[in-house]
Amino acid sequence: MITYTNATLDDLPFIVEVYNSTIASRMVTADTSPVSIQSRRAWFEQHNSQNRPLWLIKYQNQPCGWVSLSSFYGRPAYNKTVEISLYIHQDFRGKRIGQFMVTEVERFAKQIGIETILSYVFAHNLPSIGLFNKMHYQQWGLFPKVAELDGIKRDLMILGKRLD
Repeated sequence: MITYTNATLDDLPFIVEVYNSTIASRMVTADTSPVSIQSRRAWFEQHNSQNRPLWLIKYQNQPCGWVSLSSFYGRPAYNKTVEISLYIHQDFRGKRIGQFMVTEVERFAKQIGIETILSYVFAHNLPSIGLFNKMHYQQWGLFPKVAELDGIKRDLMILGKRLD
């Protein structure tokens, strides 16, 4: 059973732990070394349950990941567009948690008037691309070789979906 709740400050250490666990793979994030809980505090505070949530995900009542919606580009004309971030602890991958949560995020987004969801994904992150393709996201942009991870140039894809 998959459930989720608004994350609290007490959840931030787990959220950071899951995030940091993805850094070594060089597939998920452009951070190249672990981030601190304190360094993520301002990011945490930018989220709210009304229109930019940060949800703690639980699988069979165990914390297993998190998902957030963030503002896109920080200008009022983009208020109906959000960026989704989804991180699942490695021990819980392959259980369709990602599919379930993208569906829940989309349902929530429609209720609050969000019209577009974007996801920024490294082009070599085939599991994430597969998830978003399965959920009917399309490639809307490609930034070739904009990131460098361990001396390797990497492409960044923008995947998008209109909710109307």
